[in-house]
Amino acid sequence: MVEEFRAGRRSPAEELAATLAAIEASTLNAFSFLAPHEAESAAATADVSKPFGGVPLGVKQLDSVQGWPDTHASVPLRDHVAGHTSTMVQRLRDIGGAVTIGQTTASEFGGVNVTRTVLHGATQNPWQHGRTPGGSSGGAAAAVSGGLLTLATAGDGGGSIRIPAGFTGLVGLKATLGRIPRGPKAKYGNLTVTVGCVSRSVRDTARWFDVCNGFDPRDPISLPRVEGWETGLGTHLAELRGARVAFAPDWGNATVSPVMWELLEAAGVELVQHLGMKRVDGADTAVPRMGTAWAISGNLEIEEQLRDLWPECADTLTPEIQFGLTMTQGAYNSAVRGKIERRRMEVNEAMARIFDPADGVDFVMTATNPDIAFDAEGPLPGVFGGLEAGPGNNGRLTFPANLHGNPAISIPAGTVDGLPIGLQILGRHFTEPLLLDLALTVERTRPWPLVAPGAPA
Repeated sequence: MVEEFRAGRRSPAEELAATLAAIEASTLNAFSFLAPHEAESAAATADVSKPFGGVPLGVKQLDSVQGWPDTHASVPLRDHVAGHTSTMVQRLRDIGGAVTIGQTTASEFGGVNVTRTVLHGATQNPWQHGRTPGGSSGGAAAAVSGGLLTLATAGDGGGSIRIPAGFTGLVGLKATLGRIPRGPKAKYGNLTVTVGCVSRSVRDTARWFDVCNGFDPRDPISLPRVEGWETGLGTHLAELRGARVAFAPDWGNATVSPVMWELLEAAGVELVQHLGMKRVDGADTAVPRMGTAWAISGNLEIEEQLRDLWPECADTLTPEIQFGLTMTQGAYNSAVRGKIERRRMEVNEAMARIFDPADGVDFVMTATNPDIAFDAEGPLPGVFGGLEAGPGNNGRLTFPANLHGNPAISIPAGTVDGLPIGLQILGRHFTEPLLLDLALTVERTRPWPLVAPGAPA
């Protein structure tokens, strides 16, 4: 798109007009807020020499943009307005030249793997209406996969980039913790959240990290800047040769559809053989579960956001959030805190063992989701009544990387019953360039649709 702008064959204003028209005509319910006049002004003066110059950008509902709604997709906060813009969005505007057009729908407080809220209703999967695009970055994934726009911000605190990417046939990279700053006014909570994007191509994702990565003192755990994400694509193949790979269909104690795993394993084996990597059978990939104690800690963050509105606002919340907050009341104490710390230590020790440079493996291949996309209205599959204190079966595959802070990527790897499936690959900390080259190899040898079948081109 940027190349078209630079060549004068299309203008940012024309692209914005087409984008807004597509959103207006869409039945995906992928946007919760639009700022057309603000976007038109930005498109009219867009600097197309910049990496994303003039490209329309969707901003996830949980990312702050000054003057835009700051609802966290929750009815009790429906009138809140953001007083600042996140570092990532500001960099996309200033360094990247992107045109922010509005907010994409998210699950309430980012706490559920389905984008269906009391405030905005259910967001649809462009591959099949009636199915979810996942959560919490569901609106972002639906908009990009549905052809409404090319890029959207996303965040991953328990799988919220990878899960929607897997359900909608997109690339979803959850980076090493701190790769892109979360400031200003970052709150760390459980120290699991990373931010990034969902995109149609590996190149788009690499360019995103070129623009957005790098230390910001307002987020002191953010990492130093790394250059050359896009120009480095395809240059790590020699490093991948001989790499040790474990296949883990039950990663994180999840239960994965046998039919889906058969296809994912075949795609993984093909990738291993193509790059001259080595499959390691019998590797111990067991990871402890965090359980209820971890969920209690996370729900405390939501309770703090609601403050004196809880519990009177209970009936206006989604069932999952209401359940979690009710369960949390009075349940947090020093013993629970101690259990959380011990269990996280155990997870860190297990992950360090799995990825030990001497005796472990270099990569773990597993599924992104346990099955194809479930119903857009829920409930979450594999849990009682759609409710569970922990991440549930749908999050067990993605959650370990959030706890340990290491990178993982979801790569489109085919379809089951006409719906996309994602191959998830995890690596050691700071190995995003290797994960991108693995994804690039799949993209070149097994190309995926840029948009969902039947979506606007």
